[in-house]
Amino acid sequence: MFVKTLREAPADEVSKNAQLLIRAGFIYKEMAGVYSYLPLGLSVIKKIEEIIREEMNAIGGQEMKTSVLQDKAVWEKSGRWSDKVVDNWFKTELKNGGAIGLSFTNEEPITNIMRSFVHSYKDLPVYAYDFKDIFRNETRAKSGIMRGREFYWKALYSFCADESEHNKFYEQAKQAYLNIFNRCGIGDKTYLTFASGGTFSEFSHEFQTITDAGEDTIYINEKQKIAINQEVLTDENLVKIGALRADLVEKRAVEVGNIFSLANKFSDPLDLFYTAEDGRQKSVYMGCYGIGLGRLMGTVAEVLSDEKGIIWPENIAPARVYLINIGDETAGKAEEIYNEMISRGVEVIWDDRDVRPGEKFADADLMGIPHRVVVSPKLTSEGLVEYKSRALDTIENLTIDALFARMV
Repeated sequence: MFVKTLREAPADEVSKNAQLLIRAGFIYKEMAGVYSYLPLGLSVIKKIEEIIREEMNAIGGQEMKTSVLQDKAVWEKSGRWSDKVVDNWFKTELKNGGAIGLSFTNEEPITNIMRSFVHSYKDLPVYAYDFKDIFRNETRAKSGIMRGREFYWKALYSFCADESEHNKFYEQAKQAYLNIFNRCGIGDKTYLTFASGGTFSEFSHEFQTITDAGEDTIYINEKQKIAINQEVLTDENLVKIGALRADLVEKRAVEVGNIFSLANKFSDPLDLFYTAEDGRQKSVYMGCYGIGLGRLMGTVAEVLSDEKGIIWPENIAPARVYLINIGDETAGKAEEIYNEMISRGVEVIWDDRDVRPGEKFADADLMGIPHRVVVSPKLTSEGLVEYKSRALDTIENLTIDALFARMV
């Protein structure tokens, strides 16, 4: 591994998530709001991506890959090319003339694509999604990788014949999102949150994770495991969601995902119509389901950490085991354990550096690998290894067989 850890975070980085991820060698800061993902960080992102992919496919999603370069003409149809409407575009000029933009969201492009494939009620419903880089020319980037000028996201768009068909899928997507956050280790800290539905529906739904670093204020009903965003906190809305003001607790939170109805906002201006069973032309009814992978990774680092470093959940950790050998005489035994774990499908980082044991232990905690295994001369002679659980912060001695039984 070419990645190195740092004892101190860069002086210009104020967000906890970025401080930890930079120090642990997961990301590299290129400039304000722009980060590169190093091997460890990319591993985490890819595991989050696969969890999301599995949950989207399970509800009928079809993965595709849309272009980052955006056609001005498509966005003019919805009115969102204008800088007066969207003030955070990144735009540039083609050498042979003509303006293009870099994706800041995906409604217009994917709606335009569907015009070539949706013509009849028999073509519906369609649930299409992709993972892509998004660019937003923010005046001030903050919150580390939880809000940047360049970020990696997943957006699924549903295309349905009517609102009833849309609502059925919407409920499936709601549960899929809860599954994602549970599998990423923050389900117990993440709340389905009622937010503004705009002009299309009574409410949209955000998924808000409790953290002091959050930019939103929400009000939680612990019994119901739901919350309401401050922007829609009225007595009328509390009645609609079946919550009492006296049961609510105010918290700071960060939005890690959102789902909302689009109705005909984009299908009408982009001419996405279909022929219904009765022969009439109707607008396709749309919904949007977004989640930022970098933001989710940053949120996990923000809320699942302690004074020693990150505490990754097993599902998204860059490796399950951090293997340390102390002294050259233990290298053979450590290699034997390493090879056996690899053969059993257990991901391992083997720290065979010629540095003090304390430095290795500190890096294991900082990186947040779930299980630490130490091969030392004394324990090896007794047929044992030292095992530490990062989450429980407990240490015990295990036989090799007991170690493998726990890891596999």
